[in-house]
Amino acid sequence: MIAAATQPAQTLLHLAGELLTPLPEGALWWEAQRLLVVSDLHLEKGSNYAAAGQMLPPYDTSATLARVEKLCATLRPETVISLGDSFHDRRSESRLPAPYAERIRALTSAQDWVWVEGNHDPDPPAHLGGRAAKVLHLGPLVFRHEPTGEAGEVAGHLHPVAKVAGRGRSVRRRCFASDGARLVMPAMGAFAGGLNVLHDAFRPVFPEGCMAFAIGEARVYGVAHRHLLPDGGAGGGGKWRL
Repeated sequence: MIAAATQPAQTLLHLAGELLTPLPEGALWWEAQRLLVVSDLHLEKGSNYAAAGQMLPPYDTSATLARVEKLCATLRPETVISLGDSFHDRRSESRLPAPYAERIRALTSAQDWVWVEGNHDPDPPAHLGGRAAKVLHLGPLVFRHEPTGEAGEVAGHLHPVAKVAGRGRSVRRRCFASDGARLVMPAMGAFAGGLNVLHDAFRPVFPEGCMAFAIGEARVYGVAHRHLLPDGGAGGGGKWRL
């Protein structure tokens, strides 16, 4: 399921017969299609919290856009799919500072940019460029925001994280989750939270369990299901909201 790439800093995975590269920035690269996938950017989450009285540093949108800009400059994709919840709420666009809006328009004009509908942002940001889609089919793969468990599916929404033990302590990292037939993307937003891949919410998607591709500082690490740890009790159940 996992093989070493030509560069040691890369990990590859197979999905529905296609070879994909999970990147340490939290994006997915489909080289055969020159296609970059980002998910759950949650732009302007900081300003949403500030409006509610919870003050966070107002730099999350800039930091998230910087990662996307760097990937586009390095990889030069022909297509970029933003896999839903690109904005944190329906009013995020109205709070978006003009310089950030210009940066988004620069991205959407440089490649075929697709905004996939998410539960936070069902209305496409028309004035920011790009095109909207509820679901996108490309070859054997299907791209949507909320996972259904369909074969060949690339989805977001659940913000997967992996908890593993190492050197006498445990670490918890954002991750890609896949069983070789379907994949759930990590959230890329600077302030986005995460849900343990052993949580009950993942069971309908991966009934036989999944492998985690945990994001490190400079590379992605494959972690077998047997090495994953829950956050709490067995099954990692409990209430959650994303």
